[in-house]
Amino acid sequence: MKVDIFKEAMANYPTGISIVTSNDEQGNPIGLTVNSFASVSLDPLLILWSIDNRVSTYEAFKKADKFAVNILANDQAEIAKLFASSLSNQERFEGCDWNSSAYQLPIIKNAVASLQCKTFQQVQAGDHIIFIGEVIEIDIEKRQPLLYHRRKMGGFPESFHES
Repeated sequence: MKVDIFKEAMANYPTGISIVTSNDEQGNPIGLTVNSFASVSLDPLLILWSIDNRVSTYEAFKKADKFAVNILANDQAEIAKLFASSLSNQERFEGCDWNSSAYQLPIIKNAVASLQCKTFQQVQAGDHIIFIGEVIEIDIEKRQPLLYHRRKMGGFPESFHES
């Protein structure tokens, strides 16, 4: 019962949507959609995100020494769904525009921002692992973010846009 109430409470908390990317041990791109992204520290620049230990890319991310957080724009809901699907990583990356950065990380094109990180710390927490990353590169585009609320995706209402 508490799990259902917890899920309902968290579904009512709006968050941004990101795709976290890296490479597996063979150098193939991996990625998944997350909304568990947050800033941690300004000195050093640290961010965090978490992954369920039952996800197919769990071990690959656990072994990776770097990753990128791609904060999606409000017109990238289909990409968020693609990376949340059960498709293979190869199929996910074939379904979107991306490139490899100077740090050899997969970067989703046209994202609001991409933060490339080296893994700073991993913390086991229940059925998830929390990844803390030290930001080593940031790319920003002036776009509106994609939001997640009550299991739906969309942009800010018009009243929230800057004037």
